[in-house]
Amino acid sequence: MENDKMLPQPSAIILEEQTGLTLTEVCQACAVRVEYIVELVDEGVLNPLGREPHRWRFTGTHLRRATVALRLQRDLGVNLAGAALALQLLDEVEALQARLLAMGRN
Repeated sequence: MENDKMLPQPSAIILEEQTGLTLTEVCQACAVRVEYIVELVDEGVLNPLGREPHRWRFTGTHLRRATVALRLQRDLGVNLAGAALALQLLDEVEALQARLLAMGRN
């Protein structure tokens, strides 16, 4: 992860899942430059609503995914493709855990 993509870290932000965050707001919340979020969208890590970057809208889930991708890159030195794969695997684990939980309730 290149240091020129990172900005100073914010102290704390609390968001609801239904919040329609703009590209600028996601960048501020993650303390990254616009180019980084665009790369996450291009890699398929984030799938915002809207076709053009100035119309993109993100949720709290998108923000969480961006934060995890950033931490994987910054803390573990994982490249963007590796971070995308790790997030996909985490999604699959969560889905399997939900299925197991649902099976346990039957």
